[in-house]
Amino acid sequence: MIRPLLTEILLFITPFALYALFLWATRSGVLDLASWPLSRVIALAIAALVLMLGSFLYFGNYSGAPPGSTYVPAHIENGRFVPGRIQ
Repeated sequence: MIRPLLTEILLFITPFALYALFLWATRSGVLDLASWPLSRVIALAIAALVLMLGSFLYFGNYSGAPPGSTYVPAHIENGRFVPGRIQ
């Protein structure tokens, strides 16, 4: 569960980090409040939300079990543990 959460956090932070890297490369004040106007922060937040939405759609469509598959839960057969699997 931690990997999907970290993926979404990383995708949300990416636009802000890229903008900070741009400010650093152009020798502007990264920590200067004038370099982070509200309109720019809102645009970065919108870009971050679009990245997150795109990742939700991607992972929802292209990860997980194939359509029509059946999950067989873990069980005991002849005294041996058989882990869960997808058939």
